Amino acid sequence: MTRRRWTLAVLAILFALPMCKPAERIAYPATQKGAQVDDYFATKVADPYRWLEDDKSAETAKWVEAQNAVTFDYLKKIPFRDGIKKRLTDIFNYPRFSSPFRVGAYYLFSKNDGLQNQSVIYIQKGLEGTPEVLIDPNALSADGTIRIGLVGFSGDKKYAAISRGEAGSDWSEIRVLELATKKELPDRIRWNKFSAASWFKNGFFYSGYDKPAAGKELTAKNEYQKVFYHKLGDPQEKDALVFDDPKHPLRYYGLGVSEDERYAFLSVSEGTSGTETWWKDLAKAGSKFELLIKGFDNDSGVVDNVGDKFLVQTNLDAPNFKLVLVDPKKPAKENWMTVLPERPEVLLAASTAGGQLFVHYLKDANTKVFQFGLDGKLVREIALPALGTAGGFGGWKDDTTIFYTFTSFTFPSTIYKYEIATGTSQVFRKPEVKFNPEDYEVKQIFYESKDKTKVPMFIVHKKGLALDGRNPCFLTAYGGFNISMQPAFSPANIVLLENGCVFAESNLRGGGEYGEIWHKAGMLLKKQNVFDDFIAAAEYLIRERYTSSAKLAVAGGSNGGLLIGAVMTQRPDLFKVALPAVGVMDMLRYHKFTVGWGWAVEYGSSDDEASFRNLIAYSPLHNIKAGVSYPATLVTTADHDDRVVPAHSFKFIATLQEKQAGTAPVLIRIETRSGHGSSNVTKAIESTADEYAFFLFNVGAKPGYQ
Repeated sequence: MTRRRWTLAVLAILFALPMCKPAERIAYPATQKGAQVDDYFATKVADPYRWLEDDKSAETAKWVEAQNAVTFDYLKKIPFRDGIKKRLTDIFNYPRFSSPFRVGAYYLFSKNDGLQNQSVIYIQKGLEGTPEVLIDPNALSADGTIRIGLVGFSGDKKYAAISRGEAGSDWSEIRVLELATKKELPDRIRWNKFSAASWFKNGFFYSGYDKPAAGKELTAKNEYQKVFYHKLGDPQEKDALVFDDPKHPLRYYGLGVSEDERYAFLSVSEGTSGTETWWKDLAKAGSKFELLIKGFDNDSGVVDNVGDKFLVQTNLDAPNFKLVLVDPKKPAKENWMTVLPERPEVLLAASTAGGQLFVHYLKDANTKVFQFGLDGKLVREIALPALGTAGGFGGWKDDTTIFYTFTSFTFPSTIYKYEIATGTSQVFRKPEVKFNPEDYEVKQIFYESKDKTKVPMFIVHKKGLALDGRNPCFLTAYGGFNISMQPAFSPANIVLLENGCVFAESNLRGGGEYGEIWHKAGMLLKKQNVFDDFIAAAEYLIRERYTSSAKLAVAGGSNGGLLIGAVMTQRPDLFKVALPAVGVMDMLRYHKFTVGWGWAVEYGSSDDEASFRNLIAYSPLHNIKAGVSYPATLVTTADHDDRVVPAHSFKFIATLQEKQAGTAPVLIRIETRSGHGSSNVTKAIESTADEYAFFLFNVGAKPGYQ
């Protein structure tokens, strides 16, 4: 079919479809209300949709089906929805590689041909060898929702431990591959979350949980994590318990082993920040774990051992982090030797390779990388191609060549080979993406928040964009958990940019862009600063005429979903469209599900009165008011999200549909066999297409394709 005939055929179909207008009032599914009322410190709080927390009930299943029916009926009437999906599919269709990583005589890397649901892991002998498939996750399930990750290598480099997850759940199963034969061994380690396999001799250490009760696998609180040692070939039932602490059921434990297999390092945390570090001499039979750095008011981690001393990254007495050398026989901080002192820039990450130290600093959310000797003597700053984000630089002690990646908003992720001795970088793999970066410009501005704090924001758009207040704008942020939002390329953003949209990303307090002081300024009782920062970002974009309230969409996921839920209830007049994804919406009960208890160090808990008063003041679920016109809202979640359970989104949208006064649609899109993020490429394209179509339709945009 010629392009002209194809276009005419599409137009004929579109004119035959009933058109959905943004102003139409939608008939939402009826949601039954219960009589549940909780008492928090003499404050009565109704929770009429508590029954939606039971994601396995027949009633909840019917509700999900009814909600999805209304949502997809709305979405299918958007005339350019299919065009957006087609364009996204076209953009995503280019080969994407990970950096190669040397394991003995082999190099391992992953590659996605473009539209494969999962990246395939390849192995080759040497850098000049022929790549062969080590494991193809796409062959493991009909729907492509089984994911594979490399989580550890044996000391003799014969074996690789892999994690195998299904349908987007955080639960994983550890298995073992023999690299030379590519065969999978019979070992099966179940009920792990966020665990590496740290090899020692003929087995490995891992962190695991007890098997959850049937039917509660995706919602039950995860408690009593333990550390085990698995001997290769043994059934899991024979694994030796290495560490547990029944007195503290709500702690995370992760164990790492030094490259020389001399030391084990146990990291203990009571949540998503604050650690305690223990060590054990594996060369001494019967040795016990000994305290290295007491917790939990700081974050510390062992980078490597230098002989019998430990190189440690810590923010103890250094909010921007420093590197110190610690003698485990004299671990008190007054005995520490400073290797790299704290700087005005945040020390984001440190790694070793080839007997050298590679350190990543953040300068206004952009990466700067330096090479040092293990004694802290500067070798060189590594020249990066532009302002943006670099990652990698890890390796073994005998490496002479390592790899890193660089990316920015208009710079697709490119892999570089780095010669440690000379500091020479050269492009190893550069992707071919179907767009011209020269058509767009990236700027970083600094705006004032409510309390006059200067906050950075990246703004990306077409060159020559008219600042007339009529441009659709997509504003996103995160603002929490010490996570830094750095420049990165996303093929999906091309759809927005080529259609005249402004893409903006703000670096809110609560993140890690300026160290622990910046983090603490947006957590616990200061969480409102995060929302104020984001509202100020929107006001800046409107004031400077990049956009207007009638053209502005706000989006965020997880803690960023909480952000969107909070700001749309605090300033519903400021935004035209809200896209909260997998958000933490019920701040009074989040800690009662799966790993939610670990976020109490960030948010506080409703079990404490002061925290309760703070949480209920901004909890998205509890701040929806009757009679208010809220923005057009598309909430997204998934049935296998066992990190932020879908009940958050379920209860939020049920309340929003009940109380919405205006005609703007308030809908929920519930994905199946997916989790805290899309479980495969197909689902990622479909969900992104729906979010973008919803956004553009409700701001009155007309994308240049049908």
